[in-house]
Amino acid sequence: MSATAVRPSSAELASQVEAVVAAAPVIDIHTHLFEPAFGELLLWGIDDLLVYHYLVAEAFRHSDVPYAQFWALSKSQQADLVWDALFLKNSPVSEACRGVLTTLHALGLDVKKRDLPALRKWFAQWKVEDYVTRCLELAGVRKLYMTNSPFDDVERAVWQKGFRRDARFATALRIDPLVVAWGDTVPTLKRWGYHVGVSLTEKTLNEARRFLADWTKRLHARYLMVSLPPEFDFPSDSFPARLLEKAVLPHGRAHGLPMALMLGVKRAVNPELRLAGDGVGLSKLSALQNLCAAFPENKFLVTVLARENQHELCVLARKFRNLHVFGCWWFTNVPHLIDEITRLRLELIGLSVTPQHSDARVLDQLAEGGIMVLPLGARDATQVLVKLTKNKDRVVREDLIPVRFVPLLPGKAREL
Repeated sequence: MSATAVRPSSAELASQVEAVVAAAPVIDIHTHLFEPAFGELLLWGIDDLLVYHYLVAEAFRHSDVPYAQFWALSKSQQADLVWDALFLKNSPVSEACRGVLTTLHALGLDVKKRDLPALRKWFAQWKVEDYVTRCLELAGVRKLYMTNSPFDDVERAVWQKGFRRDARFATALRIDPLVVAWGDTVPTLKRWGYHVGVSLTEKTLNEARRFLADWTKRLHARYLMVSLPPEFDFPSDSFPARLLEKAVLPHGRAHGLPMALMLGVKRAVNPELRLAGDGVGLSKLSALQNLCAAFPENKFLVTVLARENQHELCVLARKFRNLHVFGCWWFTNVPHLIDEITRLRLELIGLSVTPQHSDARVLDQLAEGGIMVLPLGARDATQVLVKLTKNKDRVVREDLIPVRFVPLLPGKAREL
């Protein structure tokens, strides 16, 4: 007697998919986290959650405390001020505030008591190595990518000393000072033994490539990355454009490294806010178009900060197969825009995107809950694009729009 195939109902299929998603390991391709060996660079605990720059900027909207006075406070005192302004005196309804509450809830803590000393006591009982494992397990993350800069004195010293690597943490070489602030970086490179000058002579460009090769090897970097301002253009006679063309992209081709471009940040719009003082601007995506066209052997991983750039970025991705769109970065990392941008990308370029990255700067933020967007339904019928949010003990399903997808082409996807 032959077996008869039984097609599962939509409810049964949804239940099966949700179970798979809840157990699926995650690779987070962009964070600001560090291995425990980096000491103070790994931010974790309630005070670091509260002084996260999103919350600091929001807290100043409810406080008359002078900027200089705030920065003169200890971290715990700054956290007290943020807690009082955003969680006691006002309703914590912003995405940044809800992220803190969601994280604490996921960790099993009672936030209704609003007892900050008790929260500090709970975090103080942890050893950092154990807490890293707890957060990664809770978030379902099996590997994450750090943001590694040899221009940070504290971080560079750790790399130069050497340490036992944690296989869960991969590396990305961040080179903003090299590309965006070349004139200021030249004296540093000279001090480190690289024979460079401000003028981009062939000798200087060779030395810049030697620097990139040295640190790619030291870090075992898997991709390069730089954040560029809205006015960046290519081709142009600017230092950033010429350094990308003559040093960075040749290095990427030689070593098989993708180039991550994060476009549209205006640095220090309000310098008194420090890290919280950056803003957003409309990028010239014609520059990205020209880069993709001129360097087809380079792979570009791109995210844009301005909402108004998102549609053009998707259209460019349809034209250039060496352009991979990833994440809802920084000011676009709010539920309303995540839904809008993810729908746009899926409708224009299908599944050849990386919908999200955490951008986590504080370890605990990984516990907020992962999101997966996928089509659900039989292959020969109209499917539903489903958003699944993984919380502590369940997966929350939200049906977005009806869709129809074709299968992925074999051999076209690979892990970084």
